[in-house]
Amino acid sequence: MKVTPLDLPDVLLIEPTVFGDERGFFYESFNRQAFAEAVGYDVDFVQDNHSKSARGVLRGLHYQLPPKAQGKLVRVVAGEVFDVAVDIRRESPSFGRWVGRVISAQNRRQIWIPPGFAHGFLVLSASAEFLYKTTAPWAPDLERVIAWNDPVLAITWPLEIPPILSPRDAAAPQMFRDGSNVSLA
Repeated sequence: MKVTPLDLPDVLLIEPTVFGDERGFFYESFNRQAFAEAVGYDVDFVQDNHSKSARGVLRGLHYQLPPKAQGKLVRVVAGEVFDVAVDIRRESPSFGRWVGRVISAQNRRQIWIPPGFAHGFLVLSASAEFLYKTTAPWAPDLERVIAWNDPVLAITWPLEIPPILSPRDAAAPQMFRDGSNVSLA
């Protein structure tokens, strides 16, 4: 497993070791001990989620408040997405900054997004199946959304068509005008 820190503190790109031949391939998608060594502490995942979305679907930017703030280990098992993490930790020197990477079934990359970050993704392929392990269960009363197109964040989404949004994501507030409107983890 190759682990590369990204431009935001604590967000990691994880590339598994893949064994392949003419029969196909095998890789270990998660190993608790190896993951703890990579992030520097033990992580307790409590829920696995699986979504399927069509080209142009943009989900996010989502996060949950404490005590149910979620860390997420994300990967794609079919298709390709542009995955984004936004640092929403007020005390962080990178507060309000974002990082994005293409992850796909083909490149088999994963991204670790610890608690304290908002998360979203845009589907680049005809469709994509997206898996994520979370460190806290979904808590609708603690979930929050930041507008995907917040002008202060200025995320450079690789859009070829206008994004397809859920009603909730379409109505999300642009919270980063001065950072004071963000309810944070």
